[in-house]
Amino acid sequence: MSRLYLLLLAVIAGAVLLGMAIAEHPGYVLFAYKGYRFESSLWVFLGLLMVLGVAFFVLRWAVGLVAASAGVVLPWSQRNRNRRARQAALHGQRDLAEGNWEQALRQLGRAAASDQQPLVHYLGAARAANELGEYAQSDDLLRQAREREPKAEVAIGLTQARLLIDRGEYQPALAVLQQLHADHPQHAYVLGLLQKLYVQLQDWSALCQLLPTLRKRRVLPADKLDDLEHLTWAAALERAGKGELKAGETARSLVTGCWSQMPSSLQHDAGLLYAYATRLRELGSEDEAEAVLRAALKQHYEDRLAYLYGQIRSSDPSRQLHLAQSLREKQPDDPLLLLTLGRLSLVNEQFDKAREYLEASLALSRSAETCAELARLLAQLGETEHSNRLFQEGLKLDRLPALSEPATP
Repeated sequence: MSRLYLLLLAVIAGAVLLGMAIAEHPGYVLFAYKGYRFESSLWVFLGLLMVLGVAFFVLRWAVGLVAASAGVVLPWSQRNRNRRARQAALHGQRDLAEGNWEQALRQLGRAAASDQQPLVHYLGAARAANELGEYAQSDDLLRQAREREPKAEVAIGLTQARLLIDRGEYQPALAVLQQLHADHPQHAYVLGLLQKLYVQLQDWSALCQLLPTLRKRRVLPADKLDDLEHLTWAAALERAGKGELKAGETARSLVTGCWSQMPSSLQHDAGLLYAYATRLRELGSEDEAEAVLRAALKQHYEDRLAYLYGQIRSSDPSRQLHLAQSLREKQPDDPLLLLTLGRLSLVNEQFDKAREYLEASLALSRSAETCAELARLLAQLGETEHSNRLFQEGLKLDRLPALSEPATP
C-alpha cells in the first residue's frame, strides 16, 4: 500500500512541476511551408505528438488483431496450412506405428509436402509404401527426400538399405551399405547393419575383414562379438577352397591362407583348430593336419582334438600313437582319448592293445562309434558272436558314422 502512495505522490509532484514549467515557459513552435503555417506552444505540440504516437500503436494493434482473426478463420491462411501439416504429421506417425500403411502414406505424404523440415515424413511415407508393395513409390519418396534434404544422406541411405532388405533385395542393399561405409567408415549403425547383411549373405571373407573395425567401434557387446568372430572364421575355413579357383590357386593354399590371416589369439581356439585340421584332412594334407593337432594337444589337451587326432592317417602313425599314449598319463579316463588310442593301435597293427583301449573306452562311455570299431576288430579276430552283439548295441545307441577300415590282423 505504501508503494501505491509513493507512486501517487510522484505523479502529483510530476504534474505540479510540469504545470509550473508550462506556466513559466510556454515555448513556441512554428512550421511554415509554401504559404502554410502552423503555430503552437511547445507543450501543445508535444502533447499532439504523444497523441499521434498512441494512435499509431493502437492502429497497429488493431491491424494485427484483424490479421490474426483472418488467419484463424480463412482456411487458406499460412496458419491454417501449418496447423493441417502438424495434424497430418501427428496422425501419420501414429498410423505408421500402428501399421495402418495406407493412412500413414497419405498423411505423411501430405505433411512432407507442407513442412519446412520434411525428412522424417518422407522416410516414414517411404516405409509405408514399401510395406504396401509400392516399391516404385517408395523409391520416389526417398528421391524426393534427397532433393529436399541433401545433407541427410546417412539417414536416407540407411532407410533405403533397410527397405531393400525387407524386400529381399540383398545385393542392392549391400551396394548401398558399402557406399555408406566408404563415405562414413566409423559410423556404428552402418557397421552393424553391414555385419548383419554379410551374415545373411554368408559372405564370410568380407565379414572377416570387417571384424577388427566392429571390435574397435564396439558395435556389439564383447561376448556377442566373440561368438560372431568364432562363427565367422570357422565358416571361412569351411568355405575356403570350395569355390571356383583362380589361376595359380589351390584349395590347400586358400585354407592355409585363411588360417594365416586369422588373429593369433583365435589360432589357439579348440573349435577353430578342429575346423582347420578337418579341412586339411579333407584336402589330403594328413601330415600337416597331424602337425597342427600335435602342437595343439601338447600345449593344451582338448578331447575333441584328441578324437580327431585318432582319425588322421599321417606318414608316421607310430609317432601319433606315442603322443596319444603320453596324453593318457594325464587323461587316463577320457573315453575319446581311449577311442583314439584304439584306432591308432589298429593302424600300428597292435591289435591286442587296440582291443584293450576300445574295451576301456566302452566301459567309460557306451557309444555307437566305439561299439562299431570294437565289433569290426572282433569280427577280424573271429569272435563273430561278440562282434554281432556289439554291432546291434551300436545300432540301438545311434546311427553309425563312417568308419575307417582297420588293419587286418
